[in-house]
Amino acid sequence: MSMFCFQCEQTAKGQGCTVCGVCGKKEDTANLQDEVISSLIELSKNKPNDETTLKIIEGLFTTITNANFDNESLKTMKYDMNKIWQGNEDVRSLKSLILFGLKGMAAYAHHAWVLGYKDETVNNFFYEGLSALEKDLSTDELIALVLKTGEVNFKCMEMLDRANTETYGNPEPTKVTKNIEAKPFIVITGHDLHDLKMLLEQTKDKGCL
Repeated sequence: MSMFCFQCEQTAKGQGCTVCGVCGKKEDTANLQDEVISSLIELSKNKPNDETTLKIIEGLFTTITNANFDNESLKTMKYDMNKIWQGNEDVRSLKSLILFGLKGMAAYAHHAWVLGYKDETVNNFFYEGLSALEKDLSTDELIALVLKTGEVNFKCMEMLDRANTETYGNPEPTKVTKNIEAKPFIVITGHDLHDLKMLLEQTKDKGCL
């Protein structure tokens, strides 16, 4: 097995991608992303502060399924992630739920951070969750941490919703053109309203909408 990745719903045969990612991710990139996670586990042993927390959030965000395939931006290593991927399947499943929950939460936390919103409970949980990945915890302890991951994720989504609505206002139905133009276009998805705002500002009065 040259790589192992099963963090998305499109993984090969529902069992994990082991040669090349369905998303197009190559084995060297997948393994480098594991190395990033291993370094973040080490980083989580530090006392929480804004600089370290932002590094953890950005590091987790960059390892989401197909967010970053740039190998040069991914290089470091300490904890051997194979201890998780090739370990007991129950422990692997529970730790994976925690890890993937942290990755998703990092994306929400990053979007909120650039708008000036932070939450101490959310930020501190990145340290708790990451440091737990290398510990020999019981199944009951891991289940409790999985549930806490969900609780903190919900709190993080509330923070992002507050950040977006207080910055940009409440969403409302808006008419947009459905015309198909013979020119390059940008498909927008996700939760990064800050990037969307900058894109709209750069394309204002250029006939792009």
